Amino acid sequence: MLKEISSVFSFLTIIPTRNANLVTIAKYMYLFPLVGIAIGLLVGGFGFGLSFVGLEPLVVGLLVMGAIALITGIHHMDGLADFADGLMTKGTKEKKLQAMKDLSTGSAGIVTIVLYIVGMIIALSLAEGYLLFQAILVSEIMAKFSMVLLASTGQSAAPGSNSPFVQLMKDKKKLVASIALTIIPLVIVAGSTGMIVFASGVILTFFIGSISARSFGGITGDVLGATNELTRLSSLLIFVTI
Repeated sequence: MLKEISSVFSFLTIIPTRNANLVTIAKYMYLFPLVGIAIGLLVGGFGFGLSFVGLEPLVVGLLVMGAIALITGIHHMDGLADFADGLMTKGTKEKKLQAMKDLSTGSAGIVTIVLYIVGMIIALSLAEGYLLFQAILVSEIMAKFSMVLLASTGQSAAPGSNSPFVQLMKDKKKLVASIALTIIPLVIVAGSTGMIVFASGVILTFFIGSISARSFGGITGDVLGATNELTRLSSLLIFVTI
């Protein structure tokens, strides 16, 4: 079991492992919120510490954003760029899917990433101390659950890296387990605000799923990655503004 969990951690972070493969990771995808907890505790603790060294809030936000990018390896941020390129491509679903597969990032992807990073830095700068710690932890947990939810409820747009996740997450028992792994820490950390973040994240995930079904015929690995990033940002914004 430890090997399987390490594979999940390796997939979502830069932590290396010798046993990672997509089928194993997909089988244990419902544990993604646990990785969110780990990342949230690590980055949240980092942000918490930075709040007491006299740095400007925007500088703290920049450093925390850098820590998130470092730990996650910006893997899913690349998916966000491809997702934006696909959405902005005119034509058939096939053309949109091809645009997502293009190794070069288009103008839509570049603009989206810039706006995302700026949004993250601003959102992170709006909190400090324990509130910043809470915001980071809650947003990371919700971001990871959003991928589980999308894989569980969506259909694959085309055979690819997303296929085993979509197939193996159709087990509703796994979804229920993942919901529990998400809601319990959200309530413990943030109470009713955590539930608001959860509800908002679920709505956003279904919205992204709907857009993807209409534009691409289903979800892809890039869509899953984009959902992670967008849910993280929206969760942060909701938490710091309530």
